[in-house]
Amino acid sequence: MSIHARAVADKSRQRTKKTAAGDRRTKKASAGSRRAKTPSAAGRRISQVSRHAGRGAPVAKTTSRPKPGGEGATSGMTANKKTTQRQGFKTSEFVVYPAHGVGQIMAIEEQEIAGAKLELFVISFIKDKMTLRVPTAKIVSVGMRKLAEPAIVKRALETLKGRARIKRTMWSRRAQEYEAKINSGDIVAISEVVRDLFRSDTQPEQSYSERQLYEAALDRLSREISVVQHITETEAIKEIDAALAK
Repeated sequence: MSIHARAVADKSRQRTKKTAAGDRRTKKASAGSRRAKTPSAAGRRISQVSRHAGRGAPVAKTTSRPKPGGEGATSGMTANKKTTQRQGFKTSEFVVYPAHGVGQIMAIEEQEIAGAKLELFVISFIKDKMTLRVPTAKIVSVGMRKLAEPAIVKRALETLKGRARIKRTMWSRRAQEYEAKINSGDIVAISEVVRDLFRSDTQPEQSYSERQLYEAALDRLSREISVVQHITETEAIKEIDAALAK
């Protein structure tokens, strides 16, 4: 082969090698581009987790803690409420109910009325042969109270020794005032009615309506004095008469 022919053949082989090398570089670049565009399996998992987290991944639930005490605390609160409603009144205790005078708590019971449970004081008025049931939640509004202290009883007896205070108004008006005092449950106010309506042997007799109010007031006053001082009603009336005579 001539020198010229060998030179041409060498140039042809060099061009072929360059073309093959270029093709290899092109393939590598294309593969690298595909790898960059196609995420790995791990990358796909991370991406999926990120998308789920952004779109509403499960949120940790906060469980409300039970209040200290649980059911025991609730029952304790109920018991405290009942105790508060009773205002310190107990079974077998003597009390004063304004409209009826002195009575005794015989029991504390529960009744269901119109679907609601009510706690009631069962109060007996032995002399009147009557039993009254009073909701414990209503004892303040109805004016039920404990027996008067000895000092208050003494004040009521001192009131009896004063001069009668009779207003110069129509009897019907005065009768309403006397009745309101009798039903007030105030032992001193009741003693004022006894004092104002009392008539000695030297004074004119009472009218029928005056006599009725006087006896009602005397009965309320003597009952409470007898229970407070632990004496009979007869003895209490004698004590009242002695105070009125002074």
